[in-house]
Amino acid sequence: MRILVVNAGSATLKLRVVGEDDELVASADDVELDAFVADAPKIDAVGHRVVHGGPTFTGPVRLDGTVKASLRALVPLAPLHQPAALRRIEEAAAALPDVPAVASFDTAFHTAMPRPAATYALPRDWIVRWDLRRYGFHGLAHAWAARRGAELVGRALEDLRVVTCHLGSGASCCAVLGGRSVDTTMGFTPLEGLVMATRSGSVDPGLVVWLSEQAGLSVGDVGDALEHRSGLAGLAGGDGDARDVVARAQAGEDWAQLALDVWAHRLRREVAAMAAATGGLDLLVFSGGVGEHQPGLRAVACRGLEWLGVELEASANDAATGDGVVSAADASASVAVVSAREDLQIAAEVRAVLASAGPPEST
Repeated sequence: MRILVVNAGSATLKLRVVGEDDELVASADDVELDAFVADAPKIDAVGHRVVHGGPTFTGPVRLDGTVKASLRALVPLAPLHQPAALRRIEEAAAALPDVPAVASFDTAFHTAMPRPAATYALPRDWIVRWDLRRYGFHGLAHAWAARRGAELVGRALEDLRVVTCHLGSGASCCAVLGGRSVDTTMGFTPLEGLVMATRSGSVDPGLVVWLSEQAGLSVGDVGDALEHRSGLAGLAGGDGDARDVVARAQAGEDWAQLALDVWAHRLRREVAAMAAATGGLDLLVFSGGVGEHQPGLRAVACRGLEWLGVELEASANDAATGDGVVSAADASASVAVVSAREDLQIAAEVRAVLASAGPPEST
């Protein structure tokens, strides 16, 4: 079965055709979907990455008219990403009208989180009225990183206490126990948690209130700053690209160094919090653009985690830019680097859904 994986961002599009043995048959970024399909080998199924499944979708689902209507109702929860995914779903259906399609959700991996981890201490009538909870994101990436990391260390995922760190322009950590997410750093939105390229990560909500009531900033101004003008970019200037911030810190720029120190402090703190949720640490996994390609930042992130059994093998860490184990041989906790392959996670979910699903409803 050849599966077209459609990964739609708010302004980007990644297309991958994955073969029966997970081989990459074809790929392209930011091209017209119908033109790509016309030139691609025969496609047997389509898998779509959808950022938000809300409280309804707790796993992958075959797309039909009812499902698409439910996805449209979730647009307010992800106003940038959900419409883009819906648009690509319709484009793929038009280009491949007789090919079954499946939606895989970034939030689904986290829907099994224990209620204490998923619940905000807010008025309960708010929680019930607006479905307020910690949804978590990057679930497809975390699921793949945990699964592949366990393979790399030669152990069953179900037997491991795992913390996965998906570090890119957006970033989050996830606590995986028994193969399931039991906690994560992002919450109701992808703004909670780690310091990111342009996003602040968690801040005191009282600070947000103060900026509105005392500093005279509008809610829109504060929201825009927290999303687009904070994080590494806010402290160091520039666009928040970690490579640029590292270079400037090495050149002696104080604010760039402070930005990296804040980034690393928050990451170490959240890794420890995730390890608390799993009751210890057997495997720490780095993934995402920064996690895969910045060995210096991996080393900085691990410094101070020795009490969790984390110790890197320096030469292995320096050399790793893809799948590999980078921990010291005698470390009690393994550390792995895993290439982010959401496409393979989605392809696996497509196969599982189509193997068990009956005929879809009318689209």
